[in-house]
Amino acid sequence: MKAVVIRRYGGVEVLQYEDVEQPKIEPTQLLVKVRASSVNPIDWKIRQGMLSLITGSKFPKILGFDVAGEVVEVGSQVTRFKPGDAIYGSTSFPGGGYAEFAAIPENLAVLKPTNLSYEEAAAVPLAALTALQALRDQGNIQTGQNVLINGAAGGVGTFAVQIAKVLGAQVTGVSSTKNLDLVKSLGADRVIDYTQQDFTEDTAQYDIIFDAVGKRSLSQTKRILKPNGIYITTLPSPEVLLESVLTAFLPGQKAKFLFEKPNVKDLLFLKELIEADKIRVVIDRTYPLQELAAAHTYSETGRAVGKIAIAQPI
Repeated sequence: MKAVVIRRYGGVEVLQYEDVEQPKIEPTQLLVKVRASSVNPIDWKIRQGMLSLITGSKFPKILGFDVAGEVVEVGSQVTRFKPGDAIYGSTSFPGGGYAEFAAIPENLAVLKPTNLSYEEAAAVPLAALTALQALRDQGNIQTGQNVLINGAAGGVGTFAVQIAKVLGAQVTGVSSTKNLDLVKSLGADRVIDYTQQDFTEDTAQYDIIFDAVGKRSLSQTKRILKPNGIYITTLPSPEVLLESVLTAFLPGQKAKFLFEKPNVKDLLFLKELIEADKIRVVIDRTYPLQELAAAHTYSETGRAVGKIAIAQPI
């Protein structure tokens, strides 16, 4: 099968489009014909070696966590799927989605939302689960709360704005000038243009600040966070790690970070919201698998609006 593999850590030049052996599935896995995947920052961070302590030195590796496609084979213990089912979901760490076929654990997949293309469906899992679990599980979001999303036009941020609205919050989205209208269209009650105003100097106060791009810390945002407010980030910097430990044992404001945990229950919840037209998927660009290096390069600029999809030939 065709796949993009890496045989060492490094820049985009280590991404090689080549023939590799098709994966063999375990009893609890599905063999999926991958119709689409997507790019998440963790993909190129793994490629660069930033997570090498976790991902190790065994090569070759196939990256890519998000998958949408068709089931072609099921393991002997699989009960929820059959060949021909259209699914979306996540691969096991550290990936496998950048390939013609992928082995997907049954407990990380659900039927694809009927109103999404494969490219749109593949843009959902990691980013939308991150937004949902950050707001609901880490933030304990409540109806009527004031929530600020930093990076509201990004992959995680576009989902976070919509999910926060579904969960009943008043949402302020922070983005650049060119994306303000998009953030409003996603349901934000208020927008802040970071090119004109530092959101940490806002006059409002928030119950939750979700830093979907990992640019700030609790100490930088505490002035606009309510006394018992929660700061959540997707990037656990040393400062945030220290703040999370210290605030865990003290009353008042909290700092938290999130490691997304794919699971069937949350994927089904997102599927229901999508099929009810309560969440839409924003895709900036779509690249064919053989142009994955260009997709990674674009993602690394930090300028992508919504998600970057990776399409496979039928």
